[in-house]
Amino acid sequence: MKIIVFGASGSIGRQVVGQAIEQGHDVTAFTRDASRVGGSNPNVRVVEGDVLDRAAVTSAIAGHDAVLVSLGAGRKGGLRAPGTKVIIDAMHATGVRRLICQSTLGAGDSRGNLDFFWKYLMFGALLRGAYADHQEQELHVRQSDLDWTIVRPGAFTDGDRTGHYRHGFAGDDRTTQLRISRADVADFMLRLLHEESYLRGTPALSY
Repeated sequence: MKIIVFGASGSIGRQVVGQAIEQGHDVTAFTRDASRVGGSNPNVRVVEGDVLDRAAVTSAIAGHDAVLVSLGAGRKGGLRAPGTKVIIDAMHATGVRRLICQSTLGAGDSRGNLDFFWKYLMFGALLRGAYADHQEQELHVRQSDLDWTIVRPGAFTDGDRTGHYRHGFAGDDRTTQLRISRADVADFMLRLLHEESYLRGTPALSY
């Protein structure tokens, strides 16, 4: 497939790009800093640009089969929601339908999955801005008429890609580890390119 990855130089985005290449996809890596994508591959086209630049985003998306979003904005947030809104508008303009957007476990109706530490100390205080950013990001996606899936992973680790993880568990499930490797997040996002089981769904993801 021809896919475009937004946030391609981030910790999840780099994993998505690398694994997509291994799987034989034609990849466009959209990033603010092309030097951070690294490497060279004939199946990868690097586009340096600002995700808030509507013209640049629309031009980059045109002609692709799917859009994968893994935008980062640090603990203060402020980029994920407006950037995703620009992407959605560009997808409408270009006729690209499939959107896979990485959010966070704890957003929306998955808040019940969190323990006290994540619910009140991390998302309630330290990462409040980032959490609000993800909440608004999800709202934009859910309000679109695209063929979307929102992926809600637990806390990121630097572990290997295992391909063995839990996904789609109930919003009140408190038995998961609340963590997952970045490599496995990318693995799941790419799996969704070939599956419709979570079309317009919000699968949670954790070990």
